[in-house]
Amino acid sequence: MLAAMTEFDPRVLAADTTDDAEVTLERSLRPRTLDEYVGQRDVKANLSVLLEAARRREEAADHILLHGPPGLGKTTLATIVARELDVNIRYASGPAIERPGDLAAILTSLEPRDVLFIDEVHRLGRAVEEILYPAMEEFALDVMIGKGPSARSLRLTLKPFTIVGATTRAGRISSPLRDRFGATYRLDFYEPDDLAAIARRTARILGIQLTPEAARMLAARGRATPRVVNRLVKRARDYAEVHRDGRVDEAAVAEAMAALDIDSAGLDATDRRLLDTIFRKFGGGPVGVAALSAVLAEEVETVEDVYEPYLLRAGFLERTPQGRIATEAAYAHLVSLRIDVPAPRRGVPTAPLPWDGQEAAQEASAERDDAIEDMQEGLLGLDP
Repeated sequence: MLAAMTEFDPRVLAADTTDDAEVTLERSLRPRTLDEYVGQRDVKANLSVLLEAARRREEAADHILLHGPPGLGKTTLATIVARELDVNIRYASGPAIERPGDLAAILTSLEPRDVLFIDEVHRLGRAVEEILYPAMEEFALDVMIGKGPSARSLRLTLKPFTIVGATTRAGRISSPLRDRFGATYRLDFYEPDDLAAIARRTARILGIQLTPEAARMLAARGRATPRVVNRLVKRARDYAEVHRDGRVDEAAVAEAMAALDIDSAGLDATDRRLLDTIFRKFGGGPVGVAALSAVLAEEVETVEDVYEPYLLRAGFLERTPQGRIATEAAYAHLVSLRIDVPAPRRGVPTAPLPWDGQEAAQEASAERDDAIEDMQEGLLGLDP
């Protein structure tokens, strides 16, 4: 059976952050310059050129669009852009800017070359977007004065500024808005070495004794996301202080992750429940995301945005025109954890197994082949 949820936060591995205290502590861990920023080498290289050129010309930098899964450092990069340009930054979010007047108030308060960061930029309303187009292109704001036949348009000149937009759903940004960003960068998942470096940096800031081996263990379970790694470092610290001598070594990390129900592949109970559901209810797939979300009692967007990205990257899940399919790697991983999961009804795509699940997968495959062969022999032996 699947392991029960623990008394800890059931979504320690969630890439988004909602707790105020967590947000405050996370901000203290963020790098302040491009040199301190770990990972995303291509993005850093291109961004450094753009910012250096803007500094030399003493102009506002081109508008920048950052997109990618949550927790990869989009807000951090926006803050670094402002620091590198030595200007102020204003923070806003798409859902919070409800009326054109809200956006106008923000834009008119910006000083020359300031940065305006808009999180979830894909959720801006259509009326707000219409106001934003001339502001981004011509640094002008068109305001309607009066109503009816006497209404007239007044154009206000804005000080040059830079908008940094961030989104996890780049496909939902309208084409006119997307085209007005002069530079678009995609942030990808992090490599284990970069995550281990982030874990060591976080430990130094928090005053934690973290061994290199423990940092690598946390990186392997960090779902390729810095925010998750930072959270695991803090949870390992808490466990070591309460149950051990405060030093975070391999043994402390192993015990802390076991208490949090996080396995060696970085999956928690919710991830395993999703994979188990595909095998148990749908024979391994394919299954539509709507049907899967109904069985899990989750919203479709939650399945697509929260659960699937890492499972897809890890090779546990595949998207096909017919629906979602759990891979052989997922089956082998659940079997290696001694979860009683039924074999898939049909062949599923194979994927490399980066852990000690090869033997379990081979044994399970051999058992299915033997069962099919026995069934065929039995059918052939029946009298006509």
